[in-house]
Amino acid sequence: MIKFFTMGLCRYMLLVFAVAALCIDLTFLASAAEVTYDGGNLLIDGVPKVILSGSIHYPRSTVQMWPDLIQKAKAGGLDTIETYVFWDRHEPNRRQYDFSGNLDLVRFLKTIQDAGMNAILRIGPYVCAEWNYGGYPVWLHNLPGIQIRTDNQVYKDEMETFTKLIVDMCKKEKLFAPQGGPIILAQIENEYGNIDKSYGEAGKNYIKWCAQMALNQNAGVPWVMCQQADAPQTMINTCNGFYCDNFKPNNPKSPKMWTENWTGWFKNWDGANPHRTAEDLAFSVARFFQSGGVLQNYYMVIPWRNQLWSYCRGPYITTSYDYDAPLDEYGNLNQPKWGHLKKLHEVLKSAENILTQRSTTEKQLGNGVVLTKYSDKAGNDSICFLSNPNGSNDANVDLQGDGKFFVPAWSVSILTDCKTEVYNTAKINTQTSIMVKKPNGAQNEPDFSKWEWKGEPIKDALGGNGGTSNSTQLLEQKAVTADSSDYLWYMTSVNAGANGDLPVGSMTLRVNTTGHVLHAYVNKKRIGSQWGKDGNYKFVFEQPIKLRKGRNDIILLSATVGLPNYGAFYDLVPAGIVGGPVQLLGTGSVNTTKDLSSNLWSYKIGLNGEKKKFYDGKSKESITGWEDEALPLRRPMTWYKTTFKAPLGRDPVVVDLQGMGKGHAWVNGHSLGRFWPSMPVKGSGCSATCDYRGGYGSDKCLTNCGNTSQRWYHVPRSFLFDDDSNTLILFEEIGGNPIQVNFQTVTVGKACASVEEGNTLELSCQGGRRISAIEFASYGNPQGKCESFKKGTCDAAKSLSVVQKACVGRDSCSINVSEATFGASNCAADVTKKLAVQAVC
Repeated sequence: MIKFFTMGLCRYMLLVFAVAALCIDLTFLASAAEVTYDGGNLLIDGVPKVILSGSIHYPRSTVQMWPDLIQKAKAGGLDTIETYVFWDRHEPNRRQYDFSGNLDLVRFLKTIQDAGMNAILRIGPYVCAEWNYGGYPVWLHNLPGIQIRTDNQVYKDEMETFTKLIVDMCKKEKLFAPQGGPIILAQIENEYGNIDKSYGEAGKNYIKWCAQMALNQNAGVPWVMCQQADAPQTMINTCNGFYCDNFKPNNPKSPKMWTENWTGWFKNWDGANPHRTAEDLAFSVARFFQSGGVLQNYYMVIPWRNQLWSYCRGPYITTSYDYDAPLDEYGNLNQPKWGHLKKLHEVLKSAENILTQRSTTEKQLGNGVVLTKYSDKAGNDSICFLSNPNGSNDANVDLQGDGKFFVPAWSVSILTDCKTEVYNTAKINTQTSIMVKKPNGAQNEPDFSKWEWKGEPIKDALGGNGGTSNSTQLLEQKAVTADSSDYLWYMTSVNAGANGDLPVGSMTLRVNTTGHVLHAYVNKKRIGSQWGKDGNYKFVFEQPIKLRKGRNDIILLSATVGLPNYGAFYDLVPAGIVGGPVQLLGTGSVNTTKDLSSNLWSYKIGLNGEKKKFYDGKSKESITGWEDEALPLRRPMTWYKTTFKAPLGRDPVVVDLQGMGKGHAWVNGHSLGRFWPSMPVKGSGCSATCDYRGGYGSDKCLTNCGNTSQRWYHVPRSFLFDDDSNTLILFEEIGGNPIQVNFQTVTVGKACASVEEGNTLELSCQGGRRISAIEFASYGNPQGKCESFKKGTCDAAKSLSVVQKACVGRDSCSINVSEATFGASNCAADVTKKLAVQAVC
């Protein structure tokens, strides 16, 4: 048995949401406890546990929203919150640390504990997470002699320093289980096994070092390594992916744990919206526990947005990080996914004692159908998983004396006492919420009193001035900027005419760049812009120019859209105009070719508007110098400013940036992240229908083809003032029209459901809003789906009146679906009766 003695871990876990609804406090107890793992179980105080977890990335949300988001995760049946620790945010400059505001890791962990939940701390410090540079601070890249994620002493020293900092901080605040804190597991490294072969023997040595270094921190809780099949036996190796039922730990004593069940997928700027169905996600969870799993974590349970200049993380990943999670990026319940999983969690937690006793039998029933029976040691209680992994064929199963069951394709039925079906992953009996965006109710259209503007001051750069360093080489961008800005100016000049080696007149400027965006200027005039497309961030820019007699300034502005975050040696992937070449090519009869790559180049980091903080609303430059006449439209390198009233109510707020080109947005000095609504989604691969059956991949069930990649940006209400003094500032890089910009709120427009007999219909409008009308209600065999329901061949006459009486005027309602509630439906005996309802909020 591998043990980690602890002194204070919560002994109780959330059993079911119904218990929480009765206000029974199941908070953790600060008393001696032992966290151990043995025989495939994770034990707390010697008691084996089923752990249901969800990922929240604290820097992506606001401090004010943490309690509500965590409570919603708990209400959905989770007992644990998993989070990465983000090195780049906490140590933006070497040995300069930031744990303020939404980076307050200690406060976040204490908020989890206040909610009566466990925590899993994924220190990494490599996180992937579609996060800029994989979560590493870019200053690492510039340390002499460093090689990242391998057996390199410079890197290992930095990694150990940061890991020790985090562990010691948590120890000081008594946040680990030995001290009565919420942290029951910690993680070192992340998904290294996916790429470790590229690092050879040094990679193997590195993993061994990581394990020993982690143990040396004496945190008192087990450490995990995900996606690391050869993890040292002192570590628990875990699985990440869409499905982990076939995963087996490399140590028979280790519990089978799933640290990332991907609830959907991320989105690129030119990519469609990915969607993973509730049925498939539930199927993956049920199969995992059927096959002996004990800990499962949703990645993500609560997604969020990217902030600041570098929060877009991996190249061309949108500001929105919705991930089709059970809670959407605004904090709303993503129905039916949240409700369908909640019911599954209730069943799993109710069977925790049986599932963890490891007394199982398995029977193959033909055509891939599998019956797995879990029994308690006394043989008095049992639970069965009846799974049909066939992607197209339903199954009718006769368990002889224990009953007959219909198991749809690609689904799992869970049977209490192995006789009564209490849940099937393909049978959704929870509501679907139709989300809508409503105009800002605080003021009449237009939403803004007026727009003001000022141009980005670029005269110094266009004149070749303002550089902070010089080189006769074309330097790699992050080596110069350390990612302190998306933008780097490459500035040089050439002479033409009698005193120069180039002719006066027409030539072609050719620039080879590794991306991601390039704006070119010659003699203070913009000659063109270009960016990488279709995942290819390297490109060649060519534009005709005219050289005048004497000095000619050639100014190239390179912009990144997030740095690589994944893959072997991803840290060495170049950005910017590194090496070039940059050339001037003769045209027509002029055969001259001039390679400018070894010219004297001057480098300037960032925009003047960034340095002067045009966006913060506090600096002198952000308040003065704005023009209120002759508003320019479609003008590159322009700052726009306006004021607005905060939308009324409590619903989440979004700003619609349709009409803008590419840039960055702030509200009251708070970053909303990058915007690029002019980037369209590719026009193919989407479908109006989505079949949950069969294995899920990131290219399945896509929507939004041909539309804007992202037009709505979340504005947390904690960013807003109650009066009309709110300020929106936009930096427009390529040219856009701010007149179309407006604020809206996101809310449930309609709630609908189709619930089988024997279940309970639960409807809610969320946010305290009331159900105003029932558009459709039928108990019998109604047909269709949400927004297209119609009556079938049988129907209870009182269907509509019963639902109206129970629901209208209430913010939520609950109805037992049975003939006792609705009266006779006159359906044939072989008809599976159900209730279909569509309500207006």
